[in-house]
Amino acid sequence: MKINILEHHYVPEHIKLNQSEVEKLAESLEYDIKDLPKIRSNDPVAKQIDAEEGDVIKIIRNSDTAGTFETYRIVE
Repeated sequence: MKINILEHHYVPEHIKLNQSEVEKLAESLEYDIKDLPKIRSNDPVAKQIDAEEGDVIKIIRNSDTAGTFETYRIVE
């Protein structure tokens, strides 16, 4: 039996950004995109969304206190 980890209620939504989305994000940052927090290419979620080294992933977290929060990771 294969389980889709993305459907687990504790796993926030992960979206692999396309090149134009990465460029737009890079323009809004006050630092180099390569300085984003890292996520390993062998992370189960990164593998599930076919993320490769150098890809940028947007993570959308829901919180009772903070509402919806977006964060980004670069695949290493």
